[in-house]
Amino acid sequence: MTQAGTDTENLLEVNNIEVIYNHVILVLKGVSLTVPKGGITALLGGNGAGKTTTLKAISNLLKSERGEVTKGSIKYRGDAIEDLNPSDLVKTGVIQVMEGRHCFGHLTVEENLMTGAFTRGDGRGAVSADLDMVYGYFPRLKERRKSQAGYTSGGEQQMCAIGRALMSRPETV
Repeated sequence: MTQAGTDTENLLEVNNIEVIYNHVILVLKGVSLTVPKGGITALLGGNGAGKTTTLKAISNLLKSERGEVTKGSIKYRGDAIEDLNPSDLVKTGVIQVMEGRHCFGHLTVEENLMTGAFTRGDGRGAVSADLDMVYGYFPRLKERRKSQAGYTSGGEQQMCAIGRALMSRPETV
């Protein structure tokens, strides 16, 4: 048993959650997973298996689709996060990169990346260093940094979405 708010071995713990939509449609039952600190966890399954719903439950994005977690628990660093709104969850260090290449099409690639650092207060030098880090991961984005994101390829847009998430310095993506 860990004490709330303390450093735990697992960053994220999903324990036996159940999700329903429209108060009647059961879409997840008994889903559990852990994300260890410093580790990688894969969520695998066929179409319709509940992967996206599980991630939306973790990110508290179900309400917009009339969904809710009705059983189980979701903890981040030992603290329950089910009642946090998505923006507060992001501030704790949990970022979800949604499928579907979500980027701001009218902004340049670099402007998109910089929006990920919007809430940071650690100065331009640190943001610039992280921008260089993202360009190191995705060299193609550096080549396309002045291009409007909406005119880049699907793969480049997905790289941009991941890079934007990394610019916020999350603990969990």
